[in-house]
Amino acid sequence: MSKVLLIFMMTPLAALAETAYITDNLRLGLHQAEDTSDRAFRTLESGQELEIVSRDRNYANVRLPDGEVGFVKAAYLVFDKPAKLIVTETQTANDTLHAELNDLKAAFAAPAATIGQLQQQLEASKSDAAESVALAANLTSELDSHRDRQDDYKFSLPFKWVGGAMFVCLLAGFFAGLWWVDNRSRARHGGVRIY
Repeated sequence: MSKVLLIFMMTPLAALAETAYITDNLRLGLHQAEDTSDRAFRTLESGQELEIVSRDRNYANVRLPDGEVGFVKAAYLVFDKPAKLIVTETQTANDTLHAELNDLKAAFAAPAATIGQLQQQLEASKSDAAESVALAANLTSELDSHRDRQDDYKFSLPFKWVGGAMFVCLLAGFFAGLWWVDNRSRARHGGVRIY
């Protein structure tokens, strides 16, 4: 029995330091009188945070964050944050995140542009490298072809050389023949040239 009495005595102490909020879409009067029968000296908006000093079934003695103390109807107090307050906090956090995101986008705009330029330069370099590889392959093929031809004609002379040598030989042979005929004719006729 003493344990039950102790539990009932402890219950008001547990409620003394709880944080509560005014419910959604409500304006609640803060009163001096415990039963809120007097005129409200202050109006509290939905989502207003306050500390419960004491509470009974119908009324609660509350303290506002600025230190003001008064009474409100307990039925309008909730212990979970109202949707209005959650939405406001979420919107504030969302606006903060958007501002941070815009700052980060601005901070990374220059590096992103540089990265874009470098990617374009890389693509151009890849294209140039591919063209260089193709050109090198063509030049290697031509070099191999020239080497094969060189091996085929290793011991042959160019046609111009052969033709020139033949012309020189014919010309020399013609003059040598004339000289020989002239010498023979002179030898037969006693040193007189007869044709």
